[in-house]
Amino acid sequence: MTFLAVGMNHNSAPLAVREQVAIAGEQLVDALVDARAERGIAELVILSTCNRTEVFCLLEEGADPGAPLAWLGRYHHLQVPELASYCYVHRDQDAVRHLIEVASGLDSMVLGEPQILGQMKSSFSLAQEAATVGPVLTRLFQHGFSVAKRVRTDTAIGENPVSVAFAAVNMSRHIFTDLSRACALLIGAGETIELVATHLVQQGVKKIIVANRTLGRAREVAQKFDAQAVLLSEVPEQLVAADIVITSTGSQLPILGKGAVESALKRRKHRPVFMVDIAVPRDVEPEVGELADVYLYTVDDLRGIVEENKLSRQSEARKADGIIEQGVEDYFSHRRSLDTVETLKHYRLQAEKTREAELVKALRQLQRGDNPEQVLRQFSRGLTNKLIHQPSVSLKKAGREGRLEVVSWVRELFGLDHKQDKNEDL
Repeated sequence: MTFLAVGMNHNSAPLAVREQVAIAGEQLVDALVDARAERGIAELVILSTCNRTEVFCLLEEGADPGAPLAWLGRYHHLQVPELASYCYVHRDQDAVRHLIEVASGLDSMVLGEPQILGQMKSSFSLAQEAATVGPVLTRLFQHGFSVAKRVRTDTAIGENPVSVAFAAVNMSRHIFTDLSRACALLIGAGETIELVATHLVQQGVKKIIVANRTLGRAREVAQKFDAQAVLLSEVPEQLVAADIVITSTGSQLPILGKGAVESALKRRKHRPVFMVDIAVPRDVEPEVGELADVYLYTVDDLRGIVEENKLSRQSEARKADGIIEQGVEDYFSHRRSLDTVETLKHYRLQAEKTREAELVKALRQLQRGDNPEQVLRQFSRGLTNKLIHQPSVSLKKAGREGRLEVVSWVRELFGLDHKQDKNEDL
C-alpha cells in the first residue's frame, strides 16, 4: 500500500488560492467521510490551517495516486490541472518525512511554532471520530507525534518563537508609537487570538475587546485579559473605537466588509486603523485595504518579521533534521519488521497445515494396521517433500531467469554452507 501526503502551503500557493481549499473545523468530519468514499483511499487524515491544507492518506493496492488530488478538486469545485500547479505530492518515505517535519514545526512559516502539533493532533482525533483512520495511519501519526516531541526536547527550535500572533502585534508599532493609548478589537476566540491578546498586554495595550460568534467563549478569553466580550453582530459598532483590529476566525465568508469599515472611519474622523487578517479564508474583504485610513495586512504579509525568526533558528533546524531522518528510518524499520513477522506467521501456518495433513494420513495408516516403521518413514518423506516442493520450484525458476541473488538469499535463509557442500562431494 502507498502512503501519500498531498496538499498546499504558504510556500506553494498564495493566500487567494489557499483560502479556496481551506476546510473549516466544523466541516472536517463531513469532508473526511466524503474523501474516504473516493475510490482507492483506504485511510486518511485532513489537516487545514491558515497556512496549509493537506491530505495524508493510505491508498489501496493498485489505486490511482491521483485520487486525493481528484477528491480535493471535486470537493471544492476546482479544476484539477489548475489545483495541481499549487500542490505538492509526497510519497511513502518522503511523505513520512513531510508529516514529521510539519508536526515538528519545521515546515511552518514560523519555524518551530508549537501550535501546529496541537492542530495535527486535533485533526487526527477528528479522523478517529469519523472512522477514517486504521492501524497504519494510527501507528504513523503516533510515531510522528513522538518524533516531534523529541525534536522539541532535544533542540531549541521551539524556544521563544516569533509567532504569527507576535508578528501581527509587532507590526502595529509601526503605526502607533504609544500602544497604551490604543484600543484593540480581536475578532475570534481561538488559540491564536489568545496569543495576540497576550502580546498586546505585554506591549502595554490596556483596552481590548473580544468579539466572537458565541458570547460564552468570548467571555472566557476576555476574562484572562480583563477585556470586554461582545458578539460578532456588535463588531460594526465596536469598530468606531478600535485602533487595532486583528481577526482569526473559522468563517467561510468575510466578516468585515468595505461598507462597514468605511462607515466606522467617518465616525472616527478618519483616524487610522491597523488591521491584520490572520484567517484563511480571509475575514476581511480585500477591498477594505483600498480605504485611505486603513492599513490592512494578511497572514502572508507577516513574512518579513517571521524571516528573522528563521535565521536565528537555522542551526537548531539542522539538529532537528538529524532527529527526523532517524525517526523516518525507525518507522520504516518497524514496518519491515512487522512485514517479516506477518510473513513468518503465514509460513508457519502453511507448514502446520502440511504437517497436520500428513499426520492424519499416517494415523489412518496405523489404524489400518500398516507397519509402524514403514508409516513413519513414509510420513517423514512426505512431509519433507511437501515442505521443500514450492521453494524448489521457485529456486529453479530464479536460476533459469539468471536471478542468482535469490540463490544467495536461500543459502543465507537456510544456513547452507556452499564450501561444505563441495567438500562433501569430494
